[in-house]
Amino acid sequence: MPHNEDAHVMIKTIEQAYRFVKKVKVCTIFSSEKVEHTSLWKQVDLPEKQPGEKGWGKKMTAVWTWKNQLPAQYPYDIFYGKIKGGVAVLMDLDYMANVHFPRAYKDIQTQDSLAQHIYSKVVTEPWDTTSLRKATMQEVGCTKSQFNTALKNLQVTMNIARLNDPEIERDTWVSFKELYLNVWKQYVYDDV
Repeated sequence: MPHNEDAHVMIKTIEQAYRFVKKVKVCTIFSSEKVEHTSLWKQVDLPEKQPGEKGWGKKMTAVWTWKNQLPAQYPYDIFYGKIKGGVAVLMDLDYMANVHFPRAYKDIQTQDSLAQHIYSKVVTEPWDTTSLRKATMQEVGCTKSQFNTALKNLQVTMNIARLNDPEIERDTWVSFKELYLNVWKQYVYDDV
């Protein structure tokens, strides 16, 4: 069970954010009523956007940046993904591998045809969200909302994962198996 009581350590740096995720095992990026997990947002002690200030403000900028930076900077320690309900989380990689993956994984064959179509594209090469959505909408005639739901479900069911490359600015998707083969091989018996 993840440690989800508030850590009472207010976070100001990415290193503190890293230690927080390792301690609590699972945290949402922003506060969510849908889940019992604490959020990174709640723990960050930086000023929110002030009246008249341009941009997002220090707190929003830090949280938004860290959600990408933590798994890129610590790829063997921190996992970014979505949990049931479609909520974005940061997760201790060992917890993901030993507890979360075996509970959340669903074979791609059990997913709807739209999710399978998206997966068939991602499994052959990395795709950024915008390009993947545009191509998929043209190929199968789905709506943006249908695409977004299928993409979210592929993350929740551990079939795809966001590429942890600090050089890539857009969310780019690969098969979970490609990024976390060691975890995949523990639980999925296919022709790896």
